[in-house]
Amino acid sequence: MHVLLLGSAAGGGFPQWNCWCRGCETARSRPLEAWPRTQSSAAVSRDGRRWFLLNASPDVRQQMTRLVPNGRPATVRHTPIEAVALTDAEIDHSLGIVLLREARCLPLYATVGVRTVLDRDSRFLSVARAFAEIPVTELPIDVAVPLCCRDGGESGLAAEAFLVPGDPPRFAGADAEGHTVGLLIHEIETGCRCAFVPGCGALTPAILARLAAADVLLFDGTFWTDEEPVEAGIGPRTAQQMGHLPIAGAAGSLEQLSRLPCRHRVYTHINNTNPVLVEQSRERALVNEAGLTVGFDGWQVAV
Repeated sequence: MHVLLLGSAAGGGFPQWNCWCRGCETARSRPLEAWPRTQSSAAVSRDGRRWFLLNASPDVRQQMTRLVPNGRPATVRHTPIEAVALTDAEIDHSLGIVLLREARCLPLYATVGVRTVLDRDSRFLSVARAFAEIPVTELPIDVAVPLCCRDGGESGLAAEAFLVPGDPPRFAGADAEGHTVGLLIHEIETGCRCAFVPGCGALTPAILARLAAADVLLFDGTFWTDEEPVEAGIGPRTAQQMGHLPIAGAAGSLEQLSRLPCRHRVYTHINNTNPVLVEQSRERALVNEAGLTVGFDGWQVAV
């Protein structure tokens, strides 16, 4: 299974257009010291040609340049994207659906909760369907669903959604079960697994057990500390009040994930205020020493 990190920043990207924190200033003036990043998204493939997007970010057009077709396309209109699987309906994870409207056919895989928000609140589905056929396959909680190619053929992959603590989008009218999930992508033939969890408010024993079975783990690295959003002056809520478990601290993700046997453990969805984005920072060194990787656009692995 091929795993490609298309975008590794949280909403707004890095540097964020209106942010003047240390990291954003460094990324603007000295980009080799703090690499610019697009908004969180990943892609998985069994054969390296037919790809399934994990979330569709507002930067999807730029990110698509990393999915180079294998040989000359047979038709004038061609895309290597077979479908999109969503972890939630946040704008930075689902606006790309509208931006991919020229695809003509763009299958989605989503929980009932995610689809409800896309239909009722953001109305992204209605907008995109004015231009393209967008069939939606339900992802029941804790059930592996085969991912099919646009022509109906088998991809060799399956997606399993599992509940994680998190907040629904602030524009959502009401909570619906499954508004925030993690995705476990199975390679059916080999049993390899990739866990994609860009938003997670806590690591319960059940979630840790599920993540431990993954060969590749792409996990929520939004904030370094719980108080970071408040101390940075970007809002009144802490990281956990925003639905994100911080990296640092006795109960943070770094200590817990460092004990997992995953072959690759990578932070993604990293907020522009997070000091791990600065290459030579103390925080980056601590992540590296724990055996984890701070994700970057274009990080990839085949397992």
